Amino acid sequence: MGMSTGSAGGARRRRGRGRGRRAPMSEINVTPMVDVMLVLLIIFMVAAPMLTVGVPINLPETQAKAINSETQPITISVDAGGTVFLNDTEIPVEDVVAKLQAIASAGYEERIFVRGDRSADYGTVMRVMALISSAGFRNIGLVTDQERNA
Repeated sequence: MGMSTGSAGGARRRRGRGRGRRAPMSEINVTPMVDVMLVLLIIFMVAAPMLTVGVPINLPETQAKAINSETQPITISVDAGGTVFLNDTEIPVEDVVAKLQAIASAGYEERIFVRGDRSADYGTVMRVMALISSAGFRNIGLVTDQERNA
């Protein structure tokens, strides 16, 4: 009788560590993560060119080099008809200073870009720049396109 009990206990031990069980997998499957990253990369590559200022302006071309900046500047645009836009919003010329002071997070050191259409009235563009300058903003730049050599 003692013999049958001992053999049953040994059989249990063998089953526990035998072929029937698999060891837990300790590797991480990175394929789904790579798939998600590639999709995000494609989305950002397509969406990045669309993040520019939305006012369609025919900018003049110069040989000046592009400016590298870490922060997004405030953009004031003057279209061919003399309409003034703060980023994408149309505003009257008289409200330029008040709106700039309200949204300038860095105060008077905020970077402000003025975009003037090639066929815009020079006086309107200069009036906007004079208003910005007289309000105390000193970091003002004019935006142009790179000149294309034919």
